[in-house]
Amino acid sequence: MRQLLYGLGVLLLISSCGQNNVKVEKKLAKYFTENKVEGCFALMDNGTGKFSVHNLPMYRDSSYLPASTFKIVNSLIGLQTGKISSDSMVIKWDAVERRSEWNKDLTMYEAFRVSSVPYYQEVARRIGRDTMQFWLDSLGYGSKRINSPIDSFWLDNSLKIKPDEQLGLVKRLYFNQLPFFKTYQEMVKRAMLFENNTNYRLGYKTGWGFDKKGNNIGWIVGWIEENNHPYFFVLNIQSPEKEFDMVSVRMKMLKDILKELGFLNGKM
Repeated sequence: MRQLLYGLGVLLLISSCGQNNVKVEKKLAKYFTENKVEGCFALMDNGTGKFSVHNLPMYRDSSYLPASTFKIVNSLIGLQTGKISSDSMVIKWDAVERRSEWNKDLTMYEAFRVSSVPYYQEVARRIGRDTMQFWLDSLGYGSKRINSPIDSFWLDNSLKIKPDEQLGLVKRLYFNQLPFFKTYQEMVKRAMLFENNTNYRLGYKTGWGFDKKGNNIGWIVGWIEENNHPYFFVLNIQSPEKEFDMVSVRMKMLKDILKELGFLNGKM
């Protein structure tokens, strides 16, 4: 089986966030306060191994549904097992009206970038429960639990993951250190690269779901690269507001925080 070529060992997605390499950034609290959200942010300087963190206990210890950030792993498993033949593989639209950007035939690359839930639900069904479980165990991905249907377990709080683990995942992806063929890791990174200019390269995946109490849970996980130097980050925010504008707020917060830390101008 193709999925057995790599991944026979357990790869724990744990970052190296220890007591001696963490700086708690008090100046970042204002961005959570002004947007009326709870949450955490962490950024790792790959060159020094140092972390800049807001809300260290939440970053290290709290777990949340991954929502659409799971598309990173779903893509990699799909590619490795041949259920996705390439990032140009099309899955036909099922003619169910949802969002305009989802209501058409999509390639993997397109589906990833518009975060199409139906595309990746079909991918998960094709992968199947046993193979999916094999890879969650091999990766040490979060709680590793599939306690609900195969096409919704990452959306319904069956599976949970810590922000610390999310950062560890994207760091290993960036360096092609996950137990998948390099070609497939490069495909996913290409889909994640949303901004590429003379000052920086910004790659990320967003996620948005709801916990069992109905609170909004939002993610952005990824990296920013300036002067060929990568930094890895994770942002998690939570709001009880029913009409909360997650799409706008999480991205504004990420950009504001990165600017506060000296990024986005090519001088890092």
